Amino acid sequence: QVQLVESGGGSVQAGGSLKLSCAVTASGTIYEDSSCMGWFRQAPGKAREGVARIFGGGSGTTYADSVKGRFTISRDNAKKTVYLQMNSLKPEDAAMYYCAMRRGFYGAGACFQSTAADFSDWGQGTQVTVSS
Repeated sequence: QVQLVESGGGSVQAGGSLKLSCAVTASGTIYEDSSCMGWFRQAPGKAREGVARIFGGGSGTTYADSVKGRFTISRDNAKKTVYLQMNSLKPEDAAMYYCAMRRGFYGAGACFQSTAADFSDWGQGTQVTVSS
């Protein structure tokens, strides 16, 4: 019924850039009715961390302090795709990156405060490796 497929991961040197994509396949208007999308990451031995969230068509975004100013989340509803542009990558950014969707309509505040447990649908992840 709902499928999220990430792509764009890879191996880069510190200071480099990557752009992750998350293509959403969903029946009916599930995607259009879901106002909150997010990117999370998880490094080996660490808890899953929220990286960025986007509300609505992009009217609002929020970022983890560790990526603020370097990462940009965006959403193309016509393509049902969510992006994460990552610039000035650091070795500590290396992780498996996951796209997630929180079904239903939520206000911006609820979206930005969402934890991983609030997101109902997840992709399989795409690996990002950053060498120093």
